[in-house]
Amino acid sequence: MTTAPARSSDRRISPVFLGIAAVTAVSGWAAWTGFADNAGLAVFLFVTAAWIVSLCLHEYAHARTALHSGDISIGAKGYLTLDPLKYTHALLSIVLPVLFVIMGGIGLPGGAVFIERGRIRGRWRHSLISAAGPLTNVAFAVVCTAPFWLDALDGVPDAFRYALAFLALLQVTAAILNFLPIPGLDGYGVIEPWLSRGIRRQVEPFAPFGLLAVFAVLWIPSVNAVFFDAIDAVLGALGVEEWDTYWGRELYQFWEGSQEAPPRPAS
Repeated sequence: MTTAPARSSDRRISPVFLGIAAVTAVSGWAAWTGFADNAGLAVFLFVTAAWIVSLCLHEYAHARTALHSGDISIGAKGYLTLDPLKYTHALLSIVLPVLFVIMGGIGLPGGAVFIERGRIRGRWRHSLISAAGPLTNVAFAVVCTAPFWLDALDGVPDAFRYALAFLALLQVTAAILNFLPIPGLDGYGVIEPWLSRGIRRQVEPFAPFGLLAVFAVLWIPSVNAVFFDAIDAVLGALGVEEWDTYWGRELYQFWEGSQEAPPRPAS
């Protein structure tokens, strides 16, 4: 078996990622303490930076799983450094997901690490590589909602609470959309190894348009309502109420006039 020489630089966390993590920490502190005069700005910076961190971890999970499944070329491509600038399509993995959050509050699935599938043997490994990314979003959602379902929110400032709720909403939407068995999304990548070669050939031309088709369908009001009802149901099961996500989105889009949110009503 051919192996590639391990280099520490291939796995060293990039300064770009560390910078984004630092912005997350500082803006989270500002949202918690009320240091910023504009709570919405602090929430915007915190949620955006944390969202980018989650996108980087999503791609890292794909890459790391591929490395352990046999694709030894991953390290040389820079995917293990968590540097978003190393992705094959930074536009798809970072820029578009951030724009969709800013415009509409939807966690757009990213996905732009190039994996040499020919190096990987076994259908289960291929499926696991595809599932690793959205499972990271699931884990991120669990962490964000932990204070809610653990009933550990006493003393948590409202602005930070709402920011966590909105960030959790983004992670849940990203996980659900990514797991859809539609060509071009990770959900299809999970089932693809188990399909016949003929079906895969027929579906392959539609892969570049799968994500566009999903969002076109989500523009249909009735479908959009059902989708977000499902999101609210998942978040509700995790202890996050619609009040929290609503004001999280309002604070996040502070340019529309929402700079402060009212305290949450006592239950």
